[in-house]
Amino acid sequence: MGLAKQTGTGNGWRAVRGMAVGLLAMALLPVGGCNRTHGADVVATVNGHAIVRADMDRMYQAQLAQAQDQQQSPEEADSLRLNAVRELINEEIFEQRAAKMNLTATSEEVDAKLAEMRAPYSEEQFAERLKESGRTLDDVKHDLRRSLTIDKLLNKEINSKVTVSDADIASYYGAHKAEFDLIETQYHLAAIRVTSVPSPQPGNLQGSKATTDAEAKKKIEALKNRLDSGEDFGAIAMNFSEDPSTASSGGDMGFVPESTLKADPTVGAAILKLKPGAMTEIFPLIDGQSKKAVGYTIYKLLEREPAGQREITDPVVQQHIRQLLHDGRSQLLKNAYFEMLRDQAKVENFFAEEIFKNDAK
Repeated sequence: MGLAKQTGTGNGWRAVRGMAVGLLAMALLPVGGCNRTHGADVVATVNGHAIVRADMDRMYQAQLAQAQDQQQSPEEADSLRLNAVRELINEEIFEQRAAKMNLTATSEEVDAKLAEMRAPYSEEQFAERLKESGRTLDDVKHDLRRSLTIDKLLNKEINSKVTVSDADIASYYGAHKAEFDLIETQYHLAAIRVTSVPSPQPGNLQGSKATTDAEAKKKIEALKNRLDSGEDFGAIAMNFSEDPSTASSGGDMGFVPESTLKADPTVGAAILKLKPGAMTEIFPLIDGQSKKAVGYTIYKLLEREPAGQREITDPVVQQHIRQLLHDGRSQLLKNAYFEMLRDQAKVENFFAEEIFKNDAK
């Protein structure tokens, strides 16, 4: 069943990174000075620090794996490579800023996160997954250090500066009271999803990804057994669910209207019968276009909200407004912060110059 996530905080690393990349990539980098000397393997520099072609190619291959149509024209291929260089530039800007503030992730932090990733696998299984991804252990550690470093930077520079008062919540509720009058019962759901669809970034903490239908079925059955044994649904989702939009929030799909659930007579009927805290059996995940099964899903009902007006005294209403206001203010600060970092950095994009010189004739 193709239930989509209705709400969510979106404050996981992948949402922050995606937004940061989008903002910083909007500014056109200078294309002048094509006669500057630099090594053939250097595609860009940030404050003199080189970004090498091997890193661009590695990120290009990851982006290519996500593209639906992998038959690319030379122009499309260069466009993907240019996007890769921009993302590497943006990450380097963040990492240099974090280093100046002594926020670079330590080797102990990297090793702890790596241990989390390796926990579900034997040494042989982990080595095989590295081989399948085309990455080395050093590549993984490098990416983990950069990710953890940027998380620390954003937490200190952005999240620590955002506050929402009770007065702010009351003011928002007064201006948007009608939004809290539910016209139909809402079901707050979480899901664990496993698919055989290729994806280099499944979105879970373990980097766990099934590659075949048989592997997906075996994995979801193993996860269901762990849930039946009493393990926490949210923790399992964060570590193993393959839905990038919900895994980071413990599988939280937000509130789904009853009419949406009833559109799927099989899965919807099973969810409507659940009591809060209960979960469904394993259901096939059906692709909306091909109508074929592409994976498996387990749903959990977190809570049921009956139709009617929600008052500001409701803790759920308060938390929803607090998170909404927090995210809005955080977004504004991030926008300004990213613009500042970009303006302060000296960036030279040699790959962009190379494309311009070769094609603008």
